[in-house]
Amino acid sequence: MARRSKMKHSQNAHHSDARDGGNSADEIVSKTALKRDADALKKLGVAISELPASRRKQIEMPEDLREAIDAYARMTAHGAKKRQMLYIGKLLRGVDAAPLRQAVEDFAAGKAVNAQRLHEMERWRDRLISDDDAVTEWVGMHPDTDVQHLRSLIRAARRDRKDADASAAAPKSFKALFKYLSGA
Repeated sequence: MARRSKMKHSQNAHHSDARDGGNSADEIVSKTALKRDADALKKLGVAISELPASRRKQIEMPEDLREAIDAYARMTAHGAKKRQMLYIGKLLRGVDAAPLRQAVEDFAAGKAVNAQRLHEMERWRDRLISDDDAVTEWVGMHPDTDVQHLRSLIRAARRDRKDADASAAAPKSFKALFKYLSGA
């Protein structure tokens, strides 16, 4: 019975909106959508707080929001962090979140590109150590390479690979070769 009265009330509201031109019926947002948006803003606040402090300083945002995010990053108590995140979500509702989302996405994309580059340099290091023809290919791709220095690093890495124990950490020469390739 209570359900019918609610339905009649919402139908009556819909009919009165239709008489007004239907504008307010389009503007009504469900509670679930509001909660979803608030949750997304809280997650954005967490993502911003997880950025390095130097990167957070570069992002343009209101000063009270910056202070709230910095305070959240310093907090350790679960309850305090939860309350602070609710406050950050409230502050985020009052600003345009698109530039903040873009800043977080740009940082994440930069990390992914950097990781991909490091993996590529590891593959090159392994190829250069195991294959003599890879040196020619590397020099063809990077003509400004000091070939003599590169060959000496490769010889040292090959020598250390023979001497190294399988369970030992990467020898110093492996790291030196990797560092040289990453800087090229």
